[in-house]
Amino acid sequence: METVKRTKIVDVLRSKDFGTTVLVKGWVRTRRGSKQISFIALNDGSTIHNVQIVVNTEAFDEETLKPITTGACISVTGILTESQGKGQDAEIQATDIFVYGTADPATYPLQKKGHSLEFLRENAHLRPRTNTFGAVFRIRHHMAIAIHQFFHERGFFYFHTPIITGSDCEGAGQMFEVTTMNLYQLKKDDLGVIDYSNDFFGKQTSLTVSGQLEGELAALALGAIYTFGPTFRAENSNTPRHLAEFWMIEPEVAFNEIDDNMQLAEDFIKHCVRWALDNCKDDIEFLNNMFDKELIERLQSVLKENFIRLTYTEGVHILEEAVAKGHTFEFPVFWGADLAAEHERYLVEEHFKCPVILTDYPKEIKSFYMKQNNDGKTVRAMDVLFPKIGEIIGGSQREEDYDKLARRADEMGVPTKDIWWYLDTRRFGTAPHSGFGLGFERLLLFVTGMANIRDVIPFPRTPHNAEF
Repeated sequence: METVKRTKIVDVLRSKDFGTTVLVKGWVRTRRGSKQISFIALNDGSTIHNVQIVVNTEAFDEETLKPITTGACISVTGILTESQGKGQDAEIQATDIFVYGTADPATYPLQKKGHSLEFLRENAHLRPRTNTFGAVFRIRHHMAIAIHQFFHERGFFYFHTPIITGSDCEGAGQMFEVTTMNLYQLKKDDLGVIDYSNDFFGKQTSLTVSGQLEGELAALALGAIYTFGPTFRAENSNTPRHLAEFWMIEPEVAFNEIDDNMQLAEDFIKHCVRWALDNCKDDIEFLNNMFDKELIERLQSVLKENFIRLTYTEGVHILEEAVAKGHTFEFPVFWGADLAAEHERYLVEEHFKCPVILTDYPKEIKSFYMKQNNDGKTVRAMDVLFPKIGEIIGGSQREEDYDKLARRADEMGVPTKDIWWYLDTRRFGTAPHSGFGLGFERLLLFVTGMANIRDVIPFPRTPHNAEF
């Protein structure tokens, strides 16, 4: 029976109680040394840093020490002492060691040598044990805490929207269907259309692409809400920026117009970045040194300047001028084009050298629910563009006029029967309101400096990949 209570390694490394007995538990990163003395680097996930366990091998039998190899899980009781080496203040002189689980060096995938990120994706069940992914997933936790704190302190209510839905918010049709029917024996009518009457919900349903529409219902009652949950898109994109399952944060605010929406987005992003720098210092420094030497500088730069506000038309003009001066883009630039990431990053990284909020997009390339401007050509959309990422936030002032909204939904092929409840909010006490969506993993790409979105979510879901 243990007489000493376990201490997390993050707390051991902060402690100055030298000479006291401590108990730590964790996984072995490395073991080195001579016949007389061994040094074990132990990590329990509470910090990027390992604690050094100093073992007098003559005080332990060989059977106890032999299985202590990289990946093994052990418990160590010992005396906390001031470290003689560089890099940390404290180490532990072991007095007792217990092995919970071994890791055969011949088969354990995560040996001391460096591994490629692709290799670690193939071993996603073990990659949280590496320094890189320990850092990424601790930052992911902190960003979730920062998000909830930001909205809570501003009087927003956390609102849970459904994961299973009967409507397509984006109108793109790239949704995963939910059914209990036998897919090989689907009942169809005379026209070959699937009959869902015997399905679980009695109608066609899918995994949601967004909680926005339901979030608007709540905002028009509670004033200011935000969602934070998983969303799904069956888009066959094998790129470093796309996932089939990802998390979204979507605030919706009654009486906010487009300028209020832009300011909320800027304040929100800056809060998250500031939180990361204040609370994830060790992990961010590690990622800065390992993967992206400009990471900390880029994070700090976001806090220093106001984001540029720019209309889509002005942005296209800048891009056309760049082309005229000899800059080449893979995709063409013209008014009415849906700007690609290369266009967005040019504005942010080369022209303005700071984040940009692009507004007033052509209505033909935006969703049916966005408020139409008086020019008849553009809508009050806004995209927040970031260095290395491109679009990190997409939002708009929502159309509050019933007739305009219904007409636009019809023009874009969104069936009224699927959104009658959404249209009702424009019939009963309609009000101006705005909101936006932040892809959580896009934010994490920026904060961690990782290059592939599959490396900021524990178990990525992509085309032909649903392992673990």
